[in-house]
Amino acid sequence: MSFLPAFLDLRGVRVVVVGGGEVALRRTRTLLDAGAQVQVVAPEQHPDLAALPVTALTRHYRRGDLSGAVMVVAATGSADVNDAVVRDARAQGALVNDAGDATRGNWRFPAQAQRAGVQVAVTSGRELPLLAQALAERTAALLPDEATLDGWTARREAALTQPEAVRAATLDALRADIRQSVGLA
Repeated sequence: MSFLPAFLDLRGVRVVVVGGGEVALRRTRTLLDAGAQVQVVAPEQHPDLAALPVTALTRHYRRGDLSGAVMVVAATGSADVNDAVVRDARAQGALVNDAGDATRGNWRFPAQAQRAGVQVAVTSGRELPLLAQALAERTAALLPDEATLDGWTARREAALTQPEAVRAATLDALRADIRQSVGLA
């Protein structure tokens, strides 16, 4: 099982998303953020998909739609269609995410929290996406804002220019401040 970390670089990778609802929209945005070239196949598509740089096929899924795809997302409201997409993706050796039943896929989207360039991805390691989402929300509240992160970065950079004995004490103080900020002290 593999996961899609927030920092994954998918530039130039062809990904097919089958489905056009809210889940397909979220998955598509994540894939685009990673640089993927996304094709969406669905007879009806969320209006926000039209504003995204995707290739949209406004029709039902057909077996050949996955040709050349490295990754596939099955995100329809139909278990039968999702089954066909998963089966076809596996047959061609593509990674597949089944948004309706994660156990049928071979990769997952983790819940994510991000602020000021700090990214955290959470998965439950089980079929509990609600737990992963709750943990990501909780973690998001701990992430520093831009000004705090800039201050910590400046303190670290200044410490690295200090003599060894002072550097160690300065870095220890910074470590203590960071740990306190995230509730560990």
